[in-house]
Amino acid sequence: MKRHPRLRTLPLLLAGLFVTSATTAATLDAPAPTIDQASADSAATPAAPMQQVQVTATHLKSARSELSPSIGTTVYSIDKHMVEMLGQGDDTPFSEVLLRLPGVTQDSKASGSIHVRDDHGDVQYRINGVQLPESITGFGQSIDTRFVEQTDFITGALPAQFGLRTAGIVDIQTKEGTTKPGGQIGVLVGGHDYVAPSAEFFGASGAFNYYLSGSYLSNGMGIENPAPSTNALHDRTRQGKTFGSLSYFVDDNTRLGLLFGTYNGAFQIPDNPGQVPAFSLTGQSDAATGSTALPSSQLNENQREVNRFFVLSLQKSLGDLNYQVSAFHQYSELHFTPDALGDLIFNGVASDTLRSNSANGVQFDLGYKLNTNHMLRAGLAYTRQTTQSDNSVAVFPTDASGAQLGTNPITISDNSGKTGTLASIYVQDEWHISKPLTFNYGLRFDQVSAFTDEQQLSPRLNLAYKLSEATALHVGYARYFTPPPQELAAQASIDKYANTSNAPQVGVSADVKAERTHYYDVGLSHQLDSHWSVTADAYYKKIADLLDEGQFGQALILSPFNYEKGFAEGLELSTIYSATRWGSFLNFTTQKAQGENIISGQALFGASELAYIANHFIYLDHDQTYTVSGGAHYRFGDSQLSGDFLYGSGLRRTPIGAAPNSGTLPSYVTLNMALTHTWKTTPVGKVEGRLALINAFDKSYLLRDGSGVGVGAPQFGARRTMYAGLSTSF
Repeated sequence: MKRHPRLRTLPLLLAGLFVTSATTAATLDAPAPTIDQASADSAATPAAPMQQVQVTATHLKSARSELSPSIGTTVYSIDKHMVEMLGQGDDTPFSEVLLRLPGVTQDSKASGSIHVRDDHGDVQYRINGVQLPESITGFGQSIDTRFVEQTDFITGALPAQFGLRTAGIVDIQTKEGTTKPGGQIGVLVGGHDYVAPSAEFFGASGAFNYYLSGSYLSNGMGIENPAPSTNALHDRTRQGKTFGSLSYFVDDNTRLGLLFGTYNGAFQIPDNPGQVPAFSLTGQSDAATGSTALPSSQLNENQREVNRFFVLSLQKSLGDLNYQVSAFHQYSELHFTPDALGDLIFNGVASDTLRSNSANGVQFDLGYKLNTNHMLRAGLAYTRQTTQSDNSVAVFPTDASGAQLGTNPITISDNSGKTGTLASIYVQDEWHISKPLTFNYGLRFDQVSAFTDEQQLSPRLNLAYKLSEATALHVGYARYFTPPPQELAAQASIDKYANTSNAPQVGVSADVKAERTHYYDVGLSHQLDSHWSVTADAYYKKIADLLDEGQFGQALILSPFNYEKGFAEGLELSTIYSATRWGSFLNFTTQKAQGENIISGQALFGASELAYIANHFIYLDHDQTYTVSGGAHYRFGDSQLSGDFLYGSGLRRTPIGAAPNSGTLPSYVTLNMALTHTWKTTPVGKVEGRLALINAFDKSYLLRDGSGVGVGAPQFGARRTMYAGLSTSF
């Protein structure tokens, strides 16, 4: 039987590798070799066991793909060739790679980095079919782009297999070992003292194959600058990442796999010069006169982040029956160290914050081809998390009105912990009603027991109809259940801060609840000719207990809270043109998201702010009305010239005296350019050189201005930066 094609769009395969939806599944199941690998494999005659590994790997990779359906969704695919056209290549932060997709909005690192379809967070990362737990550090930044072979970005009304984090599914297929051992060593340097060495090694021996990578980054622009200057004050970062993928093929139908990764990051929190002291500290500052011995340009706040994980998987293919069972462990930790004097002078609070999260769990997915018309899938997942929050908080004593009573601080110990569980089970049927029509329907049950104890049974319905060989339509409905992220939802004892400079205006803070959503999605894709395709997708979300997150305090830790109700709606348009030597893409997104009445975490807000939101719908702080991204490349000989741009109409802000989030920041456009050249034959192997210019016109633009619901300090986008790199493959 000819399998009904998935409705997929590929707006970013700009290296002349665009494939139609009718051939997508088959084409993307096998890894695309590099030019050198392809020629070497065809010229040599490998030993029989190694060839068996390669054939078996492709067979099992295809079987694993069948466990993750995308019928009736919108899928945008990014492969390693697209990453190569970006200015920093493999050194491009993974979150910035995702910014080239429709429906993805840029934000600052302190506020969540990216947003998908007007959600805050709610993005699920899967590596080789296994969902990874969330980390305090924000796993999107922990992913090293260089180990990614291909990413499928899935949005819309998702099948029953996908739950908990549902704004977007980032489904990563990693690089794997090949029959010819090899690797790559490179370094990228640039402005702001940017230095990033990296290495990759891969190979196979009999039934065993391996891929290992590591990278290090040091620069002077770790977090967005709170001032419009070219260089930030006190903004150095050091980050190290490692990743490994090991596979052992027991036989042609059985694979044991081990994935592991680590991330270590150290950040200086950038200083914002010219701030006026808000509190008096003995021997250091006088708030009445505005004098201080420690100016805000000399503060020394720091943050350290750690994330590590491993996943052990068994995959089995038995003809019409395929399954994968995985066990995983993940640990993350964040430690914010304040400036002991400066934070008291300017904020009245100096909090030494250590937060950790440890998660262990299992995941099981099964697919069974019942007959030519029905593909059954089922699975379950269970995660147990332990979160610990330790805080040593220095504050000033105050009277009932909040006026400072003394100039010597006191220290409050505020520690808490929580062990919680997440459990999910699903079943679904992919029903091929006729050659052009496929109906994917299922049920999913999720339960959370942590800061909240809730559960939900969620139906999923997806219909895909191929109107012609060139045109496909999908319609979907999904009921979503999104629990609050346990690793962020540490509840403070607000009573401890009574009559101190850290006392909230509102003396109540209800526990965060799970979000519940009715999600409707419709999309259309059309292949104009063999080179040019267009896609359109519209969605609407009706939301109860809408989850949002904000930065409250100096530490770059987000805190979740709920609006009683809300909605989000949007339209995405995408087009791609791909030819032999050149290609281009263009994405347009318009969206709107609002919420009313904050019903949890109330102590995080001001009293007047809460009173207004109680009976008014307001824009969410991360809402951006228009986002446009695009790019093009041209190949000539062994060189490639590429460029891309990003336009944003501006996130929300709160003008002085106006309603919360009622204003918008100014719009901005950034342009990036890159030139690469490859020397295929040198004494040290294939060598690639790279020159890149990021924000070529040196535009100074605001991502945040420090106002808005749950917004911390101002953040400006990075100024113009030039990069140069060399790498050699062997």
